[in-house]
Amino acid sequence: MKGVILAGGTGSRLLPLTTITNKHLLPVYDKPMIFYPIESLVRAGVTEIMVVTGGNHAGEFLRLLQSGKAFGCTSLQYAYQEQAGGIAEALGLAQEFIDRDKCVVVLADNILGESIKPYVDNFCRQDRGARILLKEVAKPEAYGVPIIENNRLIIIQEKPQFPRSPYAVIGLYMYDAEVWDIIRTLKPSGRGELEITDVNNAYIDRGLMEYDIISGWWGDAGESIESYREAFNYVAEHGANRLVQPV
Repeated sequence: MKGVILAGGTGSRLLPLTTITNKHLLPVYDKPMIFYPIESLVRAGVTEIMVVTGGNHAGEFLRLLQSGKAFGCTSLQYAYQEQAGGIAEALGLAQEFIDRDKCVVVLADNILGESIKPYVDNFCRQDRGARILLKEVAKPEAYGVPIIENNRLIIIQEKPQFPRSPYAVIGLYMYDAEVWDIIRTLKPSGRGELEITDVNNAYIDRGLMEYDIISGWWGDAGESIESYREAFNYVAEHGANRLVQPV
């Protein structure tokens, strides 16, 4: 099992904080934001990781994270996304690194208040396919919303005006090697990007998508200034060393 952390994007929703840096290098209480997904993966037993980033500040990740040994990584590699082409395109840059292994993909601005190890273990027990994590939220229309019937995922609707479930698809995805074939078939969305929701729906169409519903705290620190503040305050209140319980 290998990990991919996607830390690209322009960070426009966090302006002016991101005028001179990548949003994933901003502090969330006493650590840079990028530290949290790395720690979550390592504590779940995923120690071979690739960070995919882009823009003018990509070199700062190497300077900050170095070899990854300080986090317990056995391997920490980097890939550069030349332009904003979507989450699925960014994931495609990790294909050579992942090869035929399974992978856990984390958006670097997602912070969880619980260990992801039980969910990674569930995925390890799957013979094939993919797995996503869902969280009940107050405003699901701001996210990808799953429609579930008889405990099976039917489709994920991206930011629907009238959501048909109270759940959001959070930014942590688990895929087998079939993901590379799926990415190659994708067409750009209306905003000119390869969408991760299209990847997930392709797995659903093939009957190969499973899910877990998390109960602990989850925050998207890069969604807005307000969500960034909420993540900062959560970590400050609960203590960084308690954010994810060690394995």
